[in-house]
Amino acid sequence: MTDASVREFKMPDVGEGLTEAEILKWYVQPGDTVTDGQVVCEVETAKAAVELPIPYDGVVRELRFPEGTTVDVGTAIIAVQVAGGAPAPAAAPARPEAAEPAAPAAPAEEPKAEGRQPVLVGYGVSTSATKRRPRRGPEATAAAPAAQPELNGHAPVAGAPRPLAKPPVRKLAKDLGVDLATVTPSGPDGVITREDVHAAATPVAAPEPVTAAPAAPTPVVAYDGARETRVPVKGVRKATAAAMVGSAFTAPHVTEFVTVDVTRTMKLVEELKQDKEMQGRRVNPLLLIAKALLVAIKRNPDINAAWDEANQEIVVKHYVNLGIAAATPRGLIVPNIKDAQTKTLPQLADALGDLVSTAREGKTSPSAMQGGTVTITNVGVFGVDTGTPILNPGESAILAIGAIKLQPWVHKGKVKPRQVTTLALSFDHRLVDGELGSKVLADVAAILEQPKRLITWA
Repeated sequence: MTDASVREFKMPDVGEGLTEAEILKWYVQPGDTVTDGQVVCEVETAKAAVELPIPYDGVVRELRFPEGTTVDVGTAIIAVQVAGGAPAPAAAPARPEAAEPAAPAAPAEEPKAEGRQPVLVGYGVSTSATKRRPRRGPEATAAAPAAQPELNGHAPVAGAPRPLAKPPVRKLAKDLGVDLATVTPSGPDGVITREDVHAAATPVAAPEPVTAAPAAPTPVVAYDGARETRVPVKGVRKATAAAMVGSAFTAPHVTEFVTVDVTRTMKLVEELKQDKEMQGRRVNPLLLIAKALLVAIKRNPDINAAWDEANQEIVVKHYVNLGIAAATPRGLIVPNIKDAQTKTLPQLADALGDLVSTAREGKTSPSAMQGGTVTITNVGVFGVDTGTPILNPGESAILAIGAIKLQPWVHKGKVKPRQVTTLALSFDHRLVDGELGSKVLADVAAILEQPKRLITWA
């Protein structure tokens, strides 16, 4: 029986609807003393890396998972002997799985004793928090024989454990008419994968009589680690890939381009760097382009909208959460500046500075990447002239900034060297027509050509 003085801290949902997170680093070890609010580990979700604080005082008794393990939300990841409780026994405590029978009936709901794990502010515990994926170890080995008839393809034994599979795999099995109880799992800890379901759904052809010499076996292509590197797709990269595929094949994209003389804007950047009010702040072309886009949205508010498929409505936002695409070691993330339309130029510079520094440190919170309405992506920092950016899900437009280069340009009737860049605006053609998209892009270009319009149009 579990010691009542031991608290189990479960993997919280640190975002909106996230189902799992990878443990990147433990900051404590068994025997360490911890206090309420102390960060004990760093985890990576599909949106960002997040530090998790422990919600009580005590002594670390057990780390349930090693670094690099992906854990479902609601699964206990650390056990702590709370302050004032009985001392922990010298032997390792029995884990909850060991106390569970191999073939249980529906498990009784875990008692909600006073003092159990509290929900942290901004977190939440999944409704499936009492379910736990079996771990490798003696307990799992001891339970294996009970499930063996099922793994051999026989009908499931009455009261046998429910086959382990994630919701998408269960749906696939249902669509293909495959009984998961008859599928041999190949995933970690006996989890059924999509490949297992497809294999079970493929009919096995009856062998034909051999009338000739058998064909030579198909050679197996071995993976050469010296010539290739395989990187697991997970965390931020996995979420970004899924979001981009979903966006590209859901929203009908249109991209428009304009090449603009930004010489005056570049001069203004240099002047602002010398301004006392802007001292110590991040002043660069991105700052003025961001302000120009905010002014263009103010003049054309219908561009700042979202498509509500469920209700068949266009939702026009009266606020601008301005997303800034940032490349990080863990992949591309798009944190946003909340209510950017209300900020003065110095305030916008501060917000951009905080956003960039936080992203570089890998400390961007999931909330900072939620609720964006319009995004800017600066491909020019890589020397690229322009691109056709893909919309972030739920947003109506994204502006790409190309490299700013010295080019020959007709200025006041003469060809002169000028600072020139190309802007690209992609938008959702379901809610933004060509006229509206063109007006927004033209307004941004006009402001960058004549930045004094930031005063007259704002």
